[in-house]
Amino acid sequence: MKKKIIVKKNYEFQKIINNRSFIKTNTYFIYFKKNDLNYHRFGISVGKKLGNAVVRNKAKRQIRTMLSFDFSTTEGYDQIIIVRKPYFSSSYLVNKKVLLNQIKM
Repeated sequence: MKKKIIVKKNYEFQKIINNRSFIKTNTYFIYFKKNDLNYHRFGISVGKKLGNAVVRNKAKRQIRTMLSFDFSTTEGYDQIIIVRKPYFSSSYLVNKKVLLNQIKM
């Protein structure tokens, strides 16, 4: 993922989450908020209860790979992807299909 499409700052995460627009799936919570840019920005969060650092970083790497293609559109969204426990019991391809079907385009 390019650096310009990553949401990193805590205040940006809080602003998007406090907007209270979200999509809930079995494996993800996806919070979103419209931005003034012509591209999407993504933030990824994996809680400590889901595993040790190796497991959490693996999940983040997989999600970054799923989102590695170009999301240039006429209107952009800031999106926070929060991983839930069933993510780890599903295969990579199933998780990818669910994520790409649910992200706000």
